[in-house]
Amino acid sequence: MVASAEPVTARAGRPAGGTADDLRRNNLARLLKIVHRSGGLTRAELTRRTGLNRSTVGACLAELVQLGVVEEGAPPAGPGKGRPSPVITPSDEIAAITVNPEVDAITVGLVGLAGRIRERWRMETSAALTLQEVVARSAAAISALLAGRTLGIAGIAVAVPGQVRLADGQVRDATQLGWHEAPLAVELEKATGLPVKAANAATLGMYGEAAFGAGRGVDDLVYFIGGASGVGGGVISDGRILTGASGYAGELGHFHVHGRLRTCPCGARGCLEAEVLQHELLDALGLGPHQAGRLDEALADTEDPEVLALVREDLELLGIAVRTAVNVFNPAVVVLGGFLAPLYRNRPEGMELGGDAIRANRESLLVATTELGADQLIIGTAELAFSDLLTDPVANRPVRVGGPDA
Repeated sequence: MVASAEPVTARAGRPAGGTADDLRRNNLARLLKIVHRSGGLTRAELTRRTGLNRSTVGACLAELVQLGVVEEGAPPAGPGKGRPSPVITPSDEIAAITVNPEVDAITVGLVGLAGRIRERWRMETSAALTLQEVVARSAAAISALLAGRTLGIAGIAVAVPGQVRLADGQVRDATQLGWHEAPLAVELEKATGLPVKAANAATLGMYGEAAFGAGRGVDDLVYFIGGASGVGGGVISDGRILTGASGYAGELGHFHVHGRLRTCPCGARGCLEAEVLQHELLDALGLGPHQAGRLDEALADTEDPEVLALVREDLELLGIAVRTAVNVFNPAVVVLGGFLAPLYRNRPEGMELGGDAIRANRESLLVATTELGADQLIIGTAELAFSDLLTDPVANRPVRVGGPDA
């Protein structure tokens, strides 16, 4: 199932041998991941899901409590047979920090385990910022965000609208931001003193939906997301996120759809992200660049023939990309996020996507919009920050901030 999909970075600190200590740490990671993804379960349910014996589960949960990553609460009230089982929940004292630079804003967030968003700050900008400006503003925002709090920080993760080398968080190309070979993770780590990872924003949005949203429990999924910085995407195949040789796979926004053959920032002509544009849709509806959250309402209410023609044109071009993805990857589900979600929800009657794909590939296809909505990116980005902790909670303990021992 996709809930156990590999993280988008190389696994760090995971015990690889077969010693008793390796087995114990694997069990710790397995239990923590289940508690994190479920939001909390009884000890009896954890025993059932893992297939481990009760004494092993009890010992591992006691160690996770001691590590400060889970909490044990009173059994749920109500009639039941046998001895009541305590409830294990993720600790409220553990969090991840997320950063998302775009062409019109930087968004910084604080997210707890189980995908619980605790704080989100959006700092609007008049234009795309340089790497140095993003690092400085993000570091200042993180400092302010953490002021007065006592937390264990699993790390910082950055969602970049561009190609990122997973090994070290180097931004190879983020053309919308004007960045090339930018050492984002290194510089932000220097500025904050906290461990930093970075990855492609669309891949992280998909990771959020896979863990907590429309892709939960789906092994084969294709994801498209559209925003101010363009259109991106990602693919999960057989429960694993496809990253490619160096982490650059999933650039679905560069599927060729022809359209008006506009020149894409990548240099090609007719790419999906050059032809289907959020700002064009907003402009047609009389909405400002920061009013994308009103698209659903505005599209549902409009009777303007020019807007309706633009919606149809955009959906036809998106349909070409969806058809290509369905033919190539044979997903069970295609998930649409960002401004593509309201675009699809307000499609003309009888218009579906993927219906012209190869018959065998489309037979069981479901096209859905995101369940997490605007939260998908911040939650998926936090999953990247939590990835080392979830892989080995003994080796990758959170950094303590605030309090007397900070």
